[in-house]
Amino acid sequence: MPPPPPPPGLFTPLIRWAAGRYQAAVGDTLRKYGLRYDDLLDPVGDGDFGEALRRLPREEVDARNQRLKRAMDLSLKRDYLPPEVRGVQVPFLHYAKGTLDAVIAENGEKAALGAGKNYDRQIP
Repeated sequence: MPPPPPPPGLFTPLIRWAAGRYQAAVGDTLRKYGLRYDDLLDPVGDGDFGEALRRLPREEVDARNQRLKRAMDLSLKRDYLPPEVRGVQVPFLHYAKGTLDAVIAENGEKAALGAGKNYDRQIP
């Protein structure tokens, strides 16, 4: 997910430079564990993402679960992926963005019509 555009002003070039450096650092860390950015999203805490995850094809959900299991295993072993495997990882290839955008649009439409979410959960 790209960062929000910075406000126009004197510090805009500095903010863009820092955002690029931060995205590169996050991408490097995700590559070390073989994860994608969408794998970091929480389906329990974010109901929209949970619904989007339910709508994804089974193969995509299984691949996500395998990436998460591999990352947890590597983290417990205090190890990283080998460099040749790390080089083919694509951390910012979003697999849930289209579905998530559709769910958010549907929820906005339901809110405009005065209806609530079907899966609205509240944390006590």
